[in-house]
Amino acid sequence: MPRARWERIAAMTAVVVVLGCEAEEPVTRPQPISVDSPFQYPIELWDQRIEGETVVMVHVTDMGGVDSAYVHQTSGQEAFDSAAVRGARQLRFSPGRRGDRRVDTWARLPVRFRMPQDSAVMGESS
Repeated sequence: MPRARWERIAAMTAVVVVLGCEAEEPVTRPQPISVDSPFQYPIELWDQRIEGETVVMVHVTDMGGVDSAYVHQTSGQEAFDSAAVRGARQLRFSPGRRGDRRVDTWARLPVRFRMPQDSAVMGESS
């Protein structure tokens, strides 16, 4: 039985940590505005019921797009790391701000790949 797409969506932590310079006015954090999660749970890890977390650094432009992303902290699974970077590049944000100006910012984005608690009910056999 095929699994629904939403079952394999990884959770994106809504907390975004901005790296900024202390000497200037503080930068307000960019906030994710994407409605649907672009993070796809790698099917081979899903089938093996492997979970993990990758921390991705994203460069959010002053227009809210992501123009660059890289693995800051690996999950230990290359498939999770690749899926996290691929998904992060598709995100949209409300841009960071310094005062009333939109600014480019780097943000740390944890991406968690977790199995749903009720996956046994959704067609998984023990």
